[in-house]
Formats: sequence, C-alpha cells, structure tokens
Amino acid sequence: MFRKIKDPVAFLSIATNGDIGDIVEYTNGLFDAALEANASDIHVEPSKNFITIRFRQSGDFLFVDKISHDEYAKLLSRIKILANMRIDEKHKPQDGKISFVSEKFGGELVDIRVSIIPIVDGEKIVMRILRQNADMLSLEKLDFLDVNLEKIKNSLASKYGMILVAGPTGSGKSTTLFSMLQSFNPLEYNITTLEDPVEYNIPHVNQTQVKPQIGFDFATGLRALVRQDPDIIMVGEIRDRETAMLAIEAALTGHLVLSTIHTNSAAGTIQRLINMNIEPFLISSALKMVISQRLIKKLCPHCGTPYKITDATMQKKVSGYLSHVIEDDITDIDFSKATWCEKCDMSGFSGRMGTHEVLVMNESLDPLILSKAPVHEIEQKARELGMITIMQDGLIKAATGKTTVDEIMKLI
Repeated sequence: MFRKIKDPVAFLSIATNGDIGDIVEYTNGLFDAALEANASDIHVEPSKNFITIRFRQSGDFLFVDKISHDEYAKLLSRIKILANMRIDEKHKPQDGKISFVSEKFGGELVDIRVSIIPIVDGEKIVMRILRQNADMLSLEKLDFLDVNLEKIKNSLASKYGMILVAGPTGSGKSTTLFSMLQSFNPLEYNITTLEDPVEYNIPHVNQTQVKPQIGFDFATGLRALVRQDPDIIMVGEIRDRETAMLAIEAALTGHLVLSTIHTNSAAGTIQRLINMNIEPFLISSALKMVISQRLIKKLCPHCGTPYKITDATMQKKVSGYLSHVIEDDITDIDFSKATWCEKCDMSGFSGRMGTHEVLVMNESLDPLILSKAPVHEIEQKARELGMITIMQDGLIKAATGKTTVDEIMKLI
C-alpha cells in the first residue's frame, strides 16, 4: 500500500493516488508502516495539485504516498476524530494525541502526538510517534562512552542539584531524561514530573502534563510540585527565567532536578542561564552537570566497509579533534564507510544513536562562571578537566565502526 521512495524527483513522477480505500484501514496501515520504518514523524503536506505523505526516518525523509485532495479530506477528518480535535476548525492550529494499538506489532500501544496547522493549500499534519518501549529507557542503551556513563551515574548518586540535558529539538533529550529517571526505583522515592506533553508512561512516577492555555505552565506547576514532598523532580523544559529560578531553588533545597534546555553545547548552557539573568553564584551552586547531545545515523552493521582516511585535509581535521583524546595516528585507524544492502533499504545506515558531551561542574569552573567568561573559555577549561566534546565523542564512535566520519562532520 505504501511506497519507500527517497528520491524527491522519483516521488514527483508517480501517479496521484485517487482511491485510498477504507479510511480506517488506510489510517491504521499508515501508522503501522511508520512503526515498521522506525519513523519518528509522519508528515501530511497539502500542495496545489496533490498531498504528500512522508516519514522522517533517521533524520531523513522517506516518501510513502501521494494522494488527491478528495482522499486527503477523509484522512484529515479521521485523524481529527482520533485526536479529539474539532473537525470544523480549519483556520486555527490544533494539537491532540492519538493512542494507537497496533495489531501488526502484537498489540503494541503507541502514543501519536498530532499537530495541525493551516497553510495556503489546506491543513498540514505532523504526527510525532512516541513508542512506549521501556527497554530503550536505559542509560546503558543510549550509546554513552563508558567514561561519560560513569560521570552521569556518579552525579545521579548524590540525589541533589540540577542536571540539564541540552540540544536542539529532536536530539533525544527526553529519552535521556527518562533513562536517568529509570535508574531510580520509584517505590523508594517520590518522583514527580512536569511535561508538555507526557511522552513515556512510567509506573509509580507521578507525571503531570502542563496546560499553558489555562495558565498551568512549567513555573506554576513547579511551585506546586515542591509542596508535594518530592525527592526527584523532572521538568520537561526550562524556557524562561522564572522556571529556571524555581528549578535552581529546588536544587539548592535538597532535591534532584532534571530538565532540558535548548542550547548548542554544554558550556553554552551556562551562558544561556546567565543570559536569563540567573545570578552566576546560583548557577555554580546548583548546577551539577550538563549533558549536550545530538543524534547521528548509525552505520548498518551488515554492510559497513572499513577504510583509512587518505585525504590530507580530512586527516588534519580529524587529527585536530582527536589529538588529545586518543594516542593512535589517524592514518593507522580503520574507519568505516556506508555501502548498501537490502537490510538497510540500500541506505548504508540503520537507526540513529547519540553523540554527547558531559560537563561535570567543578570548583575550577567557578571563577569563570562568576566572571561571566565567554563560552570558549568555559569549554577550554572543561576540556582540561576531562570533558570530551560532541565532535570528539562522535569521531571516537566513527573510529570504532559505529558511524562514519562524514556523518560526524555534519555536526560542525
């Protein structure tokens, strides 16, 4: 029923599907196809002549169908009904959630977050797929280097202070947060969360969804949570000074606070908090660790081919990143490159993995924080204290055959 086309030109050349059949079967089939492809999102995009349906798979787009406007009207109504949205509302954005039970995948329950926004040619639908796979919520399965995993576990052991996970949208921050929560037994602690929306349901963890439209935002919820005798607090995102201050106050009064923030690096997170007008002495007192991360494509284990870097420019570039991390000469390392096989749909890659930098707060950083030093000075000091940068982490993974150098160079 659904295609797997990666080339946009090839997709444009196919005929428009003018009959998608039974709308219930088509919608269920679309969700199952997305699960089978390990897609993170489904995009349904109207244009003047047809509607494009594509999946985001490992960061790239996979075109799966091209349907007519008449068939799209049925699909749009079906999705609005499933997501408890207003069918007659066509001029305002709407958000909703679908709980989908996949018979194809043994009755797996999948949460699908739905966002609809009006555009020139209709209403664009984007659906984020949130699989309730508790097995993935483990720090050991998130591709941390051993040295970084040990740093995280040591920070979690003290059970106070603030730990932030930084990175752009879609970099796996929430998965890292929940994996940290999973390292605690919720029956031994009072673990409470504030989320927008609730992404993973964890037994015995008190999870609350914020609703900004009624004035229940992160700051309001955090004020209420600290009166709930919490041991561990997870705040979905620090978006403003008020939330940041409340999180810091909670961390300073003996709670472990976990949250995310949109910054480009671990050192940049400190700068971001300073730019929020948080007093530097509060940052150095409350902040325990910053984990900055990105997602990169994972090399297909069935068709990756070893090779050595021979290009002098690339040798110099890679050596510059790894010179203080590994002793081997770059020319002696067997890196791997993507080829193609049927098991990876001729892409050379299979899924995604994280690349990280873990900044552990240290009193040696305090003078830089208190003087509001620039990001590069904080990062330089952190590297002297043993921090492995995202680029170094990624190139180490490339050197061990988990990804490619070209994929890591996209992070620059």
